[in-house]
Amino acid sequence: MPNLSWSKTLRDYLQKKENQKSALSTNNEELEIFSTLYKKFKGLKGDHKNVPSLYSKLPSEDEPLLLKLREESRALFLQRRSRELLDNDELQKLWFLLDKHHTHPLYGDEQMINYDDFLKVQGEAGRKCKPFFQASVFCKLLQNDPFGRISIMQFFNYVMRKVWLHQTRIGLSLYDVAGQGYLKESDLENYILELIPTLPQLNGLERSFYSFYVCTAVRKFFFFLDPLRSGKIRIQDILACSFLDDLLELRDEELSKEMQESNWFSAPSALRVYGQYLNLDKDRNGMLSKEELARYGTGTLTDVFLDRVFQECLTYEGEMDYKTYLDFVLAMENRREPQALRYLFRILDVHHQGYLNVFTLNFFFRAIQEQMKIHGQEPIKFQDVNDEVFDMVKPTDPFKLTLNDLIQSGKGDTVVSILIDLNDFWTYENREFLVPDLSDEV
Repeated sequence: MPNLSWSKTLRDYLQKKENQKSALSTNNEELEIFSTLYKKFKGLKGDHKNVPSLYSKLPSEDEPLLLKLREESRALFLQRRSRELLDNDELQKLWFLLDKHHTHPLYGDEQMINYDDFLKVQGEAGRKCKPFFQASVFCKLLQNDPFGRISIMQFFNYVMRKVWLHQTRIGLSLYDVAGQGYLKESDLENYILELIPTLPQLNGLERSFYSFYVCTAVRKFFFFLDPLRSGKIRIQDILACSFLDDLLELRDEELSKEMQESNWFSAPSALRVYGQYLNLDKDRNGMLSKEELARYGTGTLTDVFLDRVFQECLTYEGEMDYKTYLDFVLAMENRREPQALRYLFRILDVHHQGYLNVFTLNFFFRAIQEQMKIHGQEPIKFQDVNDEVFDMVKPTDPFKLTLNDLIQSGKGDTVVSILIDLNDFWTYENREFLVPDLSDEV
């Protein structure tokens, strides 16, 4: 009997192998027939190999079906990614589990959790929460707790921030028409325009002002995130900067007046900037001439600087529109920032050499000296100012000031200010008398 059982098992095994070979052969034949017909249908040569291409060009406007297919597939992809995010109920459940499994004792008033309990929460929280419960995340949040624990509040805030970033990225990606990970100016305008009704702090804006508000908001993004004027901003850069936080801060119905005034995207700030533009526009033609812009701020900008502004910036028949004015305002109000210094350096670099030399400094400072004479002040000698500027900046080349020198020195805003504005030069020159002597008060 054992011999018969053994021989039967062997026959069954051989028969099974034969059947597998037959099925494989049939599949290979079907694949070969399909490949032959497919190549014939596509007009491909017999020796054609299906090597994946490294680059696939985007469909053009002449291919509406491909464009629609791409659009629908991206929308489905983003919907799928959105469903993978934690919703409010799941976030509440996560907080309940963290509270339930927190590890005693308390650290001050904070609830803490050790790694073992951290893993317990992971097991109960569900699949969507798994990416947050990594050892690397725990180590990042680990501070000075003597028991090697992390704060459950800090961890929960970390999760909330991550979820918000993913939600915002998906929201911005819906406006990414090209699907390349960046937004053009028109894309960002559409995003902000549709965002306005969701921001309670903007409820008071009239609809007729929406276009000016959107322009004001978008210019800040492009001025700082697209200094080379490529016409597009990476979504990743938008998420990494604080501007989106400032914009979405307007969802807070109880935002203080001080916070609103310091927020470029608030209604009072936008109305302030637009109101200044209207006040400067004396002839009410919607544009600013050089004479009108000369009244900006304290009205002490030099004629030489204003001439260069109108030479370098985009104008229409010698006049500046609101969008160009916004770039000017952002540069003047943020002179410490590298992007603002880049803007102003381009205006100061008369010969487009990539550096400022003694000739350039003298060219601009002569206008300051002339204004001082008009106001009955004794002009400061240029050589004294020139020496002080080079001592402040300490450039790599002792005869040239590059943009990088100005940024690295941390004194770029001071150098620019004393060359273009009499009031700023006077303030700098008399800084010792304007700053109160705190030692006397003590």
